[in-house]
Amino acid sequence: MSHGNNTRRVIVAIDGPAGAGKSTIARRLAARLGFTYIDTGAMYRAVGLWALRQSLDVRDMHHMEQLARAAAIELLPDSKIRLNSEDVTDAIRTPEVSDAASKVSVIAAVRRELVEKQRALAETTSVVMEGRDIGTVVFPQADVKIFLDADPRERARRRHLEKPKEGSVEQVAREMQERDQRDRTRAEAPLTQAPDAVYIDSTGLTLDEVEEAILKVIRARVSNGKEFRG
Repeated sequence: MSHGNNTRRVIVAIDGPAGAGKSTIARRLAARLGFTYIDTGAMYRAVGLWALRQSLDVRDMHHMEQLARAAAIELLPDSKIRLNSEDVTDAIRTPEVSDAASKVSVIAAVRRELVEKQRALAETTSVVMEGRDIGTVVFPQADVKIFLDADPRERARRRHLEKPKEGSVEQVAREMQERDQRDRTRAEAPLTQAPDAVYIDSTGLTLDEVEEAILKVIRARVSNGKEFRG
């Protein structure tokens, strides 16, 4: 899609539980459309990583809010993530950081700080943004809202294939169930489907099929008959 003066910015919000394929699909869509991909989960992971490195209690609301406010987080076009000018792309993907990020994300003040950063990133360009509360809290006015889901067993299987070092499928399934419970029951911005979001179950679909299903929604809601790049 063109980003000329006559073309308004477009926001595509993809929400859903862990292991549904949000990150992979969001990256593919952003590349296909020429939009900017914003990995909100990476931002919480960056705060979690910083907290672990500082040996701070990730449940300490005051310190976590301070870290979230002070963190200089850069999401680069090549999917690299920088925290305070350091490349932390690999460092934020460990099980320990994943757990810390999930706990940090339930702190209301942290979410408010990072939401402001996320909104700022979308002020200058069209974006594809994925997370847990994009269509409900971060961008309730998003042009397109998708809730991407999959069978819990399938989500655990995918995560295990992606990161076998995190344990057996059964162990991954238990950890994901615990994370789902935290995400769905937290007081601040719980994981839930926005009323105007399109629900897509990716359980029996290939990545190409999921991508095409979402592109169909985008074309219907945004393009007004015009073709997207790609």
